[in-house]
Amino acid sequence: MTARFTRRTTAPHTRLAAVGAIAVAGTLLLAGCGDQTKKNDSGSSSSSAPLASKLPSAIRDKGVITVGSDIAYAPVEFKDNSGKVVGLDPDLGAAMGKQLGVKFEFKNGTFDALLTGLRSNRYDIAMSAMTDNKNRQDGVDPDTGKKVGEGVDFVDYLTAGVSIYTRKGQTENIASWSDLCGKKLAVERGTVSEDLAKSETKKCTGGKKITIEAFDDDQQSQTRLRSGGADAASSDFPVAAYAVKTSGGGKDFQLVGDQVEAAPYGIAVAKSDTQLRDALKAAMDAVIKSGEYEKILTKWGAEDGAVKSSVINGGK
Repeated sequence: MTARFTRRTTAPHTRLAAVGAIAVAGTLLLAGCGDQTKKNDSGSSSSSAPLASKLPSAIRDKGVITVGSDIAYAPVEFKDNSGKVVGLDPDLGAAMGKQLGVKFEFKNGTFDALLTGLRSNRYDIAMSAMTDNKNRQDGVDPDTGKKVGEGVDFVDYLTAGVSIYTRKGQTENIASWSDLCGKKLAVERGTVSEDLAKSETKKCTGGKKITIEAFDDDQQSQTRLRSGGADAASSDFPVAAYAVKTSGGGKDFQLVGDQVEAAPYGIAVAKSDTQLRDALKAAMDAVIKSGEYEKILTKWGAEDGAVKSSVINGGK
């Protein structure tokens, strides 16, 4: 099931542009708690990698780029039945690693803490279906409008939109964000879905606000909806469509309304790590040019969100 994309201009910012219907590419598995996941096995030695010289020497010598990621967001990143980290982002990371001569090692963390982990040097980068927007670039809290950190640079690599979904056959007359007034909405904490809900509830009238239930990861949000504890849930379209197609064999959920808020996904890099940022951009452009990018996006049903080249800080 696909949804049309509609641009919304009233919300403050976004996590995601139209992406094609999601193909079933593996079985969705709840990600376990903890920080460390299995290493991604892909990569190549720096001696044979065409772009190895572009990396900072410390990372080149280490041979690993540590990636902060919320690994419960299928099909972008999740664990398969064997516990291996799979998905769109890990595959792109592996392809970039071949260009740079390093391995991309994904470490699990809650989405709203990834940029904090990046600032504290826990991760070299954050790659987790993260929307590039001005607030994150500038280190501004979206709720208060106050600066809370240095901000990050983004290497953009995909576009995607935000969707709403409900239990199958129980839409509760929800067809748009304005229909959520007086309803309960499950979202992942720190995402654009949560931001949009906060913005929309301010416009509700007659005392019918949106009851926003925010969870640590998208799997918890889906569980809340599935159990009847919420009227609807919202996440990036690729993730929502994948949940609709796979949960309960396609019998649990259905998409409602249009996609909204086109925006780029970006790899977050510390402002001070300009050499690493530029190396990642060069690697992504090489993956795009080689045709491997298109194959990876097609594998995970995200080909409609493809970009022709990587951009630094393209989010608005």
